[in-house]
Amino acid sequence: MRILARPHQLPPRLAAGVFILNSGLGKRKADKETAATVHGMAATTYPFLRSQDSEQFTRRLSQFEIAVGAALLIPVVPSLIAGAALSAFAAGLLGMYLKTPGMRQEGSLRPTPQGTAIAKDVWLLGIGAGLVLEECGRD
Repeated sequence: MRILARPHQLPPRLAAGVFILNSGLGKRKADKETAATVHGMAATTYPFLRSQDSEQFTRRLSQFEIAVGAALLIPVVPSLIAGAALSAFAAGLLGMYLKTPGMRQEGSLRPTPQGTAIAKDVWLLGIGAGLVLEECGRD
């Protein structure tokens, strides 16, 4: 496994990393209302999360986002690892898009105006999968 990111991998890692790191830092000190909203949306899609405390959930989500963002931004983190973490994160977001009522147009994958904010995260999955596939395809 290659340790340093290749130069051509840096722009997508930077774009995704800054975006996710900012999101995680924004949730770090979320108030009760924000935590309830974040947790409520996640628990609606993923019922196993309902039993978790909303503030703890939001804190953990913040920590995970900060870790994924940092892994993408630090070039010594192997692209395979950073890409796998990004892919897992993006898959969770896209699961919310696919499972939450009102996010997609009836009988379609096309987003509604409410779903556009989550559907756009498909680019995160594309970046993560690209990093993983490139590293797995190397001799």
